[in-house]
Amino acid sequence: MATRSPRSSPPREVRIIGGQWKRTKLPVADKPGLRPTLDRVRETLFNWLGQDLAGWRCLDAFAGTGALGFEAASRGATEVVLLEQDAMLVAQLHALKQRLRADAVQVVRGDALAWMRRVPEARFDLVLLDPPFAAGLFEAALREAARLVVPDGYVYLEADAPPEAALLEALGLQVHRSGRAGTVHFHLLRPVAGR
Repeated sequence: MATRSPRSSPPREVRIIGGQWKRTKLPVADKPGLRPTLDRVRETLFNWLGQDLAGWRCLDAFAGTGALGFEAASRGATEVVLLEQDAMLVAQLHALKQRLRADAVQVVRGDALAWMRRVPEARFDLVLLDPPFAAGLFEAALREAARLVVPDGYVYLEADAPPEAALLEALGLQVHRSGRAGTVHFHLLRPVAGR
């Protein structure tokens, strides 16, 4: 009998790693393309960013489980917008927001790219991008994120391949930190100074 590899299906829950809601479990629905950011990747990301995000405005553009956005809110972010299109996942995010009394979190149902296109420039300190890999959205999402991030802010990108240097240059972004976990490439990007 063949055994399934540990990455053949997503975990049923993930945990918030740090901040006021440390160890809080987040449910993971069985949905095609839903692939929550691994705990060790989130831990690395928030080690890079620092543990205290007090005063930060954050956008989690493809929220899914909300793991990235709730992690930011747990660490003191003043505003966290979670964008999600799937009705069931939106209901889950609303329930979690209520359970945690997460007043800084705003859950928005809708198309992430369309929503991002309507928002004024330089709106967020941190834009979190973890689109479904098969959807081919990361380049368009990265283009909008580059417009929405403040000059001294960060864009986090998780994808199945690293972004091309020419694309980053065209968008005025540069790699600040990067890593890889299995097939997942994750990058913390910053706007190029003076752009």
